Amino acid sequence: MISLILAESSIELVPEELKSHSSVVLHAQKLGKKPSDILLDNSWHFAAMKGINNEIKRGRPDLVHFSILEATTIPLYHQKKLKVLIHTIDNKVIRVGENVNIPKSYHRFAGLVEKLFLQKTIKADNQELLSIKDQSFSELIDEINPPQTIGFSTTGKQSTFEKISNNLLDGSCIVIGGFQKGHFSDSIKKKITQMFSFGNTPLEAHVVIARILYEYEKTIFM
Repeated sequence: MISLILAESSIELVPEELKSHSSVVLHAQKLGKKPSDILLDNSWHFAAMKGINNEIKRGRPDLVHFSILEATTIPLYHQKKLKVLIHTIDNKVIRVGENVNIPKSYHRFAGLVEKLFLQKTIKADNQELLSIKDQSFSELIDEINPPQTIGFSTTGKQSTFEKISNNLLDGSCIVIGGFQKGHFSDSIKKKITQMFSFGNTPLEAHVVIARILYEYEKTIFM
């Protein structure tokens, strides 16, 4: 089994300092929820987010949705050879259980994650589907204790998806940024043993996930 970690993912509840902004309040009213109980979303809260700390890495939960759908709808995941984890921009870790059907509708996904943030766990038929707890990326890597931690960034060493997948060890962690722009923070980079890049054109997280996991599947099933 290998682990996929979306690091510094752009998914969080509206922070305290923004919950009174008119764009947040109006959006919350539309959803019938408290401002502090909804996901920060740049599509709705652009005006509120202007100038906030780490702005370019925040407010894109849709990117996380794409990525998680990509990872949990493939044979590697269904055959229990892939563990999926989401490390958030505000140092929480969401664990995706086995055989979880992530909603394909973004609105249903957002509602599920908002519920998770408030309840800390989502269960069905006594099975834990999703859970969340406060945990830094460093703490997560120490807990997993992988033989290698592979990161992907335009600043990394040039390679190919096929070559990297052929050299993945059992138990390894694959780390992909769960944000729209920017690079991993230093706290992430210092826990990554090898950083790779694919050409000069940046690829979105869900594309990287699809390609690297497909290549790894080929080494397992073909």
